[in-house]
Amino acid sequence: MSLPEIVGRERWRAAREELRRKEEAVERARAALAAERRRLPMVEVSTEYVLEGGDGKATLLDLFEDRAQLVVHHFMFAPEQETGCPCCAAFLDQLGPLAHLRARDTAFAAVSLAPFTRLLPFKARMGWTVPWYSSGHSDFNRDFEATVDRDGAPAERPGLSCFLRDGDRIFHTYSVYDDALDGLGTLSGLLDLTALGRHPHGSDRLRLHDEYEH
Repeated sequence: MSLPEIVGRERWRAAREELRRKEEAVERARAALAAERRRLPMVEVSTEYVLEGGDGKATLLDLFEDRAQLVVHHFMFAPEQETGCPCCAAFLDQLGPLAHLRARDTAFAAVSLAPFTRLLPFKARMGWTVPWYSSGHSDFNRDFEATVDRDGAPAERPGLSCFLRDGDRIFHTYSVYDDALDGLGTLSGLLDLTALGRHPHGSDRLRLHDEYEH
């Protein structure tokens, strides 16, 4: 294994300062990109998708939990499989409590093709509390391009889709797939994908996750 060069403290500080300037330029570009993403046009979702979750049948509107925004994780879990995709599982592992998202008027849910009877034991095994739904009896996966045709056969891919609610009207605002999910499991990373951004309704104060009002 090749290790970094060994230098003195002053040379390290100079190299670190040069890198810091590059990091700040990247952060400014990332903030500008997030602002441009928030200005994307949106598409109204006219199909009433019926999914299956812990409380039985659920519509896409139900997944909002009366919040303004919804982030859906397209979790790869085929109907014939006993366990889900390890990469998708690693993504969920890093999320932690959803209280910070929910306090910012944003719901989160995972959606997979596998029947809920297979999702439930795997969810218990992983120790997750995140809402998880089966879309196996709807066109949800195809319509939001989590299932695509590759070499003449359907194939799943991991992704995130963001939705905005205006009353009972639902709008699709953004989606991202495959390797572009890298680094998106943080609170700010997820909120930067949404139409309302990091501080919807002026909510910008972080708290301990058990101190938010429910």
